[in-house]
Amino acid sequence: MSSSAPPAGRPVFTGLGVLSAFGAGLAPLAAATATAGAGFAEVTRFDVARRGTRRAALLADPPPLADAVLGAVADACTQSELPAGAPLLLALHSDLRTRGVAEEVSRGAVALGLAGVTRVYTGACVAAATAVADAAALVGSGRHPRVLVAAGHLVEPGVFAAFDAGRALARDGELRPFSTGRSGTLLGDAAVAVVVEAADAAAGRGARPLARLAGWGRSGDAHHVCRPRPDGAGVARAARSALARAGVAPAEVGYVNANGTGSPMSDLAEARALREVFGDTLAGLPVSSSKSVHGHALEASALLELTVTIGALGSGRLPVNAGWLGPDPEIGLNLVLAGPREDARPRYALSLNSAFGGANTALLVAAA
Repeated sequence: MSSSAPPAGRPVFTGLGVLSAFGAGLAPLAAATATAGAGFAEVTRFDVARRGTRRAALLADPPPLADAVLGAVADACTQSELPAGAPLLLALHSDLRTRGVAEEVSRGAVALGLAGVTRVYTGACVAAATAVADAAALVGSGRHPRVLVAAGHLVEPGVFAAFDAGRALARDGELRPFSTGRSGTLLGDAAVAVVVEAADAAAGRGARPLARLAGWGRSGDAHHVCRPRPDGAGVARAARSALARAGVAPAEVGYVNANGTGSPMSDLAEARALREVFGDTLAGLPVSSSKSVHGHALEASALLELTVTIGALGSGRLPVNAGWLGPDPEIGLNLVLAGPREDARPRYALSLNSAFGGANTALLVAAA
């Protein structure tokens, strides 16, 4: 099955901006993920003395969330040399501040020449990937030549306390995806923006794509409010949908940036999903979770991991699966360990995300 969009309307990425615990820009983030340079440290932004976990991947001196997002938007627009008038899809954590932050971002976006925020996504850890899929559909259908997608999350005490109370955070202060001894996730700061553009629109103005969005898939298994479905069926369905939309066989995928939160149950379910999708080819397929370096950025996580994946396709340096203690015999993945796999140059990479409530997304990215 090939993409439903004609070749001219297929979505490409022509600009990105990112702010993470490693600072502004893709270069420091890519360097950290390629060398397992995890950014976790003791939280000093707020009091964690009574928390079971006290570490996260944080910016030293973060701006207000709206300013952080607008900085990423401005960087993406600059790299893309984005023409005026593009709509902005925004992913944010849902709380009492969401409307105010969205309105502030919208005003700033208009000042940058964009059409302002036209939609806000609050679907937890798949929010940003859902926005990317919608942006791809908008440019593929011809409704818009280009759409900007942005997301932001800065770790704050309320969310940190909730995750800690729910024992979702790693008690040993390390995020260890797919490893024996893994005990949970760690949170991280991020503000990210990408320009999704129709291939013909980009070519018409001489914009050079960073990568192409070959396919995307979404699923909802509604298994449990917070526990993953043990067999990973929803994750597998999203991944298969992305491959089918692109007309790409599983054997053509050269890297998976997994959801890999470090949760014992979630990582096992995801490994089972990958085995279901890739079968015998899984043994040779490099897999890692870049969360192990930059942390879990909640609503911004999918967009942060997408930028890491785009960077890996361009550089050939696959992100390392940090925090490794040893193999879990039930996982059985070909993890990127010890150091970056230089000059891997995969043609296709799959970025996976899952959220509470059983929502799953898959973004299949092709090298430019």
